[in-house]
Amino acid sequence: MRKLALSEEILLQIEKPARYIGGEINMVKKDLHQVDVRFCMCFPDVYEVGMSHLGIQILYDMLNKQEGTWCERVYSPWVDLDAIMRREQIPLFALESQDPVRDFDFLGITLQYEMCYTNVLQILDLAKIPLHASDRSASDPIVIGGGPCSYNPEPIAEFFDIFYMGEGETRYFELLDLYRACKKEGKSRYEFLRAAAKVPGMYVPSLYRVSYNEDGTLASFSPLDDEVPARVQKEIVHDFHDSFYPEKPLVPYLKVIQDRVVLEVQRGCIRGCRFCQAGMVYRPVRERSLEDLKQLAEKMLAATGQDEITLSSLSTSDYSRLPELIGYLMERFRDKKVNLSLPSLRIDAFSLDVMSKVQDVSKSSLTFAPEAGTQRMRDVINKGLTEEEILGGAREAFRGGWNKVKLYFMLGLPGEREEDVQGIAYLAEKIAKEYYALPKESRKGKVGVTISTSYFIPKPFTPFQWAPMLAREQFLERQRLLQATVREQLNKKSLSYHWHDAETGELEGILARGDRRLFKSIEDAYRAGCIFDAWSEHFQYEKWREVLEKNGVSVEFYNLRQRAKDELLPWDFIDIGVSQQFLYREYERSMQQTTTPNCRKQCSGCGVSKFGCGVCVDARTKKGEEQHEG
Repeated sequence: MRKLALSEEILLQIEKPARYIGGEINMVKKDLHQVDVRFCMCFPDVYEVGMSHLGIQILYDMLNKQEGTWCERVYSPWVDLDAIMRREQIPLFALESQDPVRDFDFLGITLQYEMCYTNVLQILDLAKIPLHASDRSASDPIVIGGGPCSYNPEPIAEFFDIFYMGEGETRYFELLDLYRACKKEGKSRYEFLRAAAKVPGMYVPSLYRVSYNEDGTLASFSPLDDEVPARVQKEIVHDFHDSFYPEKPLVPYLKVIQDRVVLEVQRGCIRGCRFCQAGMVYRPVRERSLEDLKQLAEKMLAATGQDEITLSSLSTSDYSRLPELIGYLMERFRDKKVNLSLPSLRIDAFSLDVMSKVQDVSKSSLTFAPEAGTQRMRDVINKGLTEEEILGGAREAFRGGWNKVKLYFMLGLPGEREEDVQGIAYLAEKIAKEYYALPKESRKGKVGVTISTSYFIPKPFTPFQWAPMLAREQFLERQRLLQATVREQLNKKSLSYHWHDAETGELEGILARGDRRLFKSIEDAYRAGCIFDAWSEHFQYEKWREVLEKNGVSVEFYNLRQRAKDELLPWDFIDIGVSQQFLYREYERSMQQTTTPNCRKQCSGCGVSKFGCGVCVDARTKKGEEQHEG
């Protein structure tokens, strides 16, 4: 029987002790005598959030398939246990073995959102690992970061030994084998890191130097010597048929955010929304085969006992075999009462055929993301949706039995005007009218239309990476304008409005496009008690404001200014395949309110065809790119 790191007395004091004991269904246990590399995979947020992350499930399964490697997990201790661990000097531990994280060879941290950065320091501090990579010794784990935020790793570069750029399925075995070889040869930590920098996709921050101009912009970014690559190209999976996917995913003992079987139907997105970082960095679109998905569904349901399957991707509607997949899943698991969840659907692709196939699914609310309230703004962001398509999609949803719709929008998009803000309320009102236009006998009670707005934040590797953000006060003004306009609508009782707070958005904007000079502010904020910044009840805006002011960090410099076309950006050394020329061309097209067709309609020459896979190898699109480049 495993000895738990926490005593029974402590477990009885804290909220949800099941977060910390491990032992979940399908958890991997290995004999330490047969293990020569120990890898601890970390999601720097509470257990319920981290356990819902598909990327960690994939890497956990993959790494544990390698002989001699044992991958375990750790999540951020919630604030109650955090206080106890500090007081009692209990080192942070992994769930599987309950051993201290500091005893591992690697600590891999998934960076899913910028507001988790102080939690990264919480993990390191509780594990008793030096916060600064430069202070670590041979006895400390190699700290490696990955995930969406690693596409601008500079604000947190001081805290990491390595960043893995791209999809984790391709190079981890090579990296771990290199570590084994260096260990066997008695090489130092520094020698391993220099060797690791030559593995494709690996960025070792300590091997690069940075300088700044007098105006604060980046003057240069270069490797220390010629043996270190000047650019780091992202890694991608070319063929999912030969890749890894967990057939026996972990099943938690307590309710988590995504407590169901997850089928990733494709990776990448064909749409090219100009605000969307994921849509750019995960290009090109690569699909899983229908047969693979059928087999995965069978195996995962059998191994977990779950009663719901969700289809996961950036835009599930664009999966080319969606009708066949839905038809199979509904028919195959109908008798077992397995529900089917269809997130990430586009309104224009919400066909009657798909709707009819999910009639037996409980009619919870549907979520759509028009992103902007007017056609002008949807053209600016290249959303590719007309008002007719939005209203038509809502109409078909209501006919299919739904009566609750959630609509996601952004405020503060480049070029946004007052009428664009008000247009959000007008669009929601038109959707409510579509419901009441149905015959009374076809309706199921009142319609509910929920409007949710977030603060637009320009992200690296998007056409808007050069654009200024709205000041916090301006954002609040637009929020108030939208709230007042919602209250003026005829069906206002059917409309509800929720919004993300402006303070969090302001900080996220600074961190998203920041540089190495921000590490001191992140560390100082952590020292001042800031953790779980992504949780509104724990976000301490005033402390962050004080820290930023003390360190001379200007909100105007990082958020409010227009970047010049030729400005060197902190993330320019990373090659995601999408060219800088394409991104700036898209930025110019946004200012002209000109749309760009999706990848299946016409190749726009973004550059990712060099990877030679996915949608790019289609003969028609390949020909289009050749013509475009010619």
